[in-house]
Parts: sequence; structure tokens; C-alpha cells
Amino acid sequence: MITRFIFLALSLIGVVWLVGCEDRFRYPCQDNKNWAKPECQRPTCALTGTCPDQLVPSTDLKPEEQK
Repeated sequence: MITRFIFLALSLIGVVWLVGCEDRFRYPCQDNKNWAKPECQRPTCALTGTCPDQLVPSTDLKPEEQK
């Protein structure tokens, strides 16, 4: 009985841990792939406070260098 409980507890912990591995963003404009979309451009995003410059640090706003 206790073995089943331990197995169930470890399985649940493992599932929760694996679900948390995915990149998720609270706001779509936090993802740099969406920065060119109209909803992430001013003045639209300024009304809701979801502009990229309001959501991420300024060091992250620099474009990534292509290799």
C-alpha cells in the first residue's frame, strides 16, 4: 500500500515537473517572435500595458545576432 502511494506521489511530481518545462508567456508580446505583430506595436499595446518595452528588460529588446 505504501509503495503505491510513493509511486503515485513520484508520478504526480514528475508530471508537474514535465509540464513546467514548456516556454510560456503571460502576455503574447513577451515573446520576441510576436514583437512585429500589430498588437505588440504602439499605440495598440500602450492601451493595455503589454508593449515589449514595458514587459521585458531593455537588454532583452536587442535583436539576436544571427550566426
